[in-house]
Amino acid sequence: VLQCLVTGHPRPQVRWTKTAGSASDKFQETSVFNETLRIERIARTQGGRYYCKAENGVGVPAIKSIRVDVQSMKNATFQITPDVIKESENIQLGQDLKLSCHVDAVPQEKVTYQWFKNGKPARMSKRLLVTRNDPELPAVTSSLELIDLHFSDYGTYLCVASFPGAPVPDLSVEVNISSETVPPTISVPKGRAVVTVREGSPAELQCEVRGKPRPPVLWSRVDKEAALLPSGLPLEETPDGKLRLEHVSRDMSGTYRCQTARYNGFNVRPREAQVQLNVQFPPEVEPSSQDVRQALGRPVLLRCSLLRGSPQRIASAVWRFKGQLLPPPPAVPVAAEAPDHSELRLDAVTRDSSGSYECSISNDVGSATCLFQVSAKAYSPEFYFDTPNPTRSHKLSKNYSYVLQWTQREPDAVDPLLNYRLSVRQLNQHNAMVKAIPVRRVEKGQLLEYILTDLRVPHSYEVRLTPYTTFGAGDMASRIIHYTEHNTCHFEDEKICGYTQDLTDNFDWTRQNALTQNPKRSPNTGPPTDISGTPEGYYMFIETSRPRELGDRARLVSPLYNASAKFYCVSFFYHMYGKHIDHRKF
Repeated sequence: VLQCLVTGHPRPQVRWTKTAGSASDKFQETSVFNETLRIERIARTQGGRYYCKAENGVGVPAIKSIRVDVQSMKNATFQITPDVIKESENIQLGQDLKLSCHVDAVPQEKVTYQWFKNGKPARMSKRLLVTRNDPELPAVTSSLELIDLHFSDYGTYLCVASFPGAPVPDLSVEVNISSETVPPTISVPKGRAVVTVREGSPAELQCEVRGKPRPPVLWSRVDKEAALLPSGLPLEETPDGKLRLEHVSRDMSGTYRCQTARYNGFNVRPREAQVQLNVQFPPEVEPSSQDVRQALGRPVLLRCSLLRGSPQRIASAVWRFKGQLLPPPPAVPVAAEAPDHSELRLDAVTRDSSGSYECSISNDVGSATCLFQVSAKAYSPEFYFDTPNPTRSHKLSKNYSYVLQWTQREPDAVDPLLNYRLSVRQLNQHNAMVKAIPVRRVEKGQLLEYILTDLRVPHSYEVRLTPYTTFGAGDMASRIIHYTEHNTCHFEDEKICGYTQDLTDNFDWTRQNALTQNPKRSPNTGPPTDISGTPEGYYMFIETSRPRELGDRARLVSPLYNASAKFYCVSFFYHMYGKHIDHRKF
């Protein structure tokens, strides 16, 4: 029963926790203003520090703590320590011997120990001493020291640990000392040094301990630093020397150490041995799936490699083409006796040899498959940055145009591209406009473009683009073009979107299109159309020939823009003729 006396106005609410400042480990109050915490049948695990927190909304909460020690005892152990001074590991007459007894208790310092020999209380003498808190042993350990061991000292010794005046049952441990009391030895049974099992099966690792008394065996991992056992602990105790593992996985493969415990036996250097656990599992291969492209008539080498597996060797490799079994390929020279891959060589890629190949690699446990798709098809095009919005052909027109831009993925992987097949279909309709776009040699990263015209406002369209080589059609790419009305402004606007001519410059910009441009302008000056490619599209133009001189400036001044507005974009396309143009000054 824990009590917390609380004052304050208004009356504070009280909350008990077992973790400071945390809402975890809460206890159910019997009333809203509960100042008493009652725990029925308290368990050893419920010991610790409890916090009483009171708050009423005025000032900071008040917190007090109470420490609860739950008296308990468990794990009674003993140790037999031969004469340390003479560095002996055996019990010998005429040498000293120490028996130690320890229990895990709360509170540890209140435990008392009592020793008995052959059922009677052990009597202190010059040759029999009882000590406590040996610095070489765990805290609060009781030791019975026998000086100059005599034959009459042989017998059964009993250590009893108790809590005086507390309703906690006593714990005791018995130690027999005789000429047959000998330190332990440990070994691995014949044929059990290496244990091989399949993944998912149970496994049992065994070490045999001899000696009297026989101590428990502690198991740990050897080959992996700080590796934990399946129990989640670095050490696991087994009374019979057998470590039982359920549903072993490949991560459990490795070397395990078994060693004698220094408690419930001799307190000497641990004896140890090792057991190797091999967990067999099916192979893992690469590539699991690979797309292989090659020009017609060129050879292809397909390789399926064994990444991991146990056994780490290929028992068999089978190749199939379009599901049909192929004859085994000739042996591939390898450095190791057990090959770690299988290869299939195609002398030439043809239309007949194009298709799916698979290689099934097996070991003694299972199999895995590499898949290859071989063809001379061109890779798909990849759509690039298009015009930010559809380009209207004319201010009053019902049509719009779109600049479609793309690059070709890995054009040199197969035969040269001959053309693209363009299909444009209005959504919700079946008919499509199909057109071939011829191309010359296409290089990697080269930007290709095509202007889609006569698209109806406000409809959206599906565009499909398929590359063609001498092999035939390659991989198609598709995209949807949407027409949406935005609050946008183009140079079709006679007020040029609020831009004004700078009154302090030397000359002005001219708004024009292919239909209104000055026929007397300088040759090879200005673009033939704006970015839409239509004669109706307007653009801003400056004449840089005479009477212009070096240093003259033409400047448009923009209106003020709200930089914090969402989806606000200002973009320009520019066009310059001549080898003497300095675009850095644009």
